[in-house]
Amino acid sequence: MAKPKNQSQFAEQLEIELPDKKYFTIGEVADICQLKSHVLRYWEQVFPQLEPSKRRGRRYYQKNDVVLVLEIKSLLHDQGFTIPGAKARLSKREVDLSDVALNVEQKSAVEELQQMKNELIEFRNYINKRY
Repeated sequence: MAKPKNQSQFAEQLEIELPDKKYFTIGEVADICQLKSHVLRYWEQVFPQLEPSKRRGRRYYQKNDVVLVLEIKSLLHDQGFTIPGAKARLSKREVDLSDVALNVEQKSAVEELQQMKNELIEFRNYINKRY
């Protein structure tokens, strides 16, 4: 999963201090982000970037997942994005090509690879739901 340039910066902007631990349960993330757990489960289906690890049927979020949830919440609730708009915004920020010196052919290849990655993630999620 692509990471924002400075994950802690987003949490700091929201004035939320994340506990210093490696994994968070869905209940803890729901409390931190002031969301219901069913909203988090729905967002996992909609946003391919949000993919907590699952062990024994339980979800375990890492700090970067919590920061991503906060960013999604901000896009949807504060900035007024629709879900498709927020998905587009998050997928565009995965790799900021303006910061990297690439020629046109290389930029095109990177964009094509990102698109393929997103399609594969969506396909995997579809397969996981079906079987």
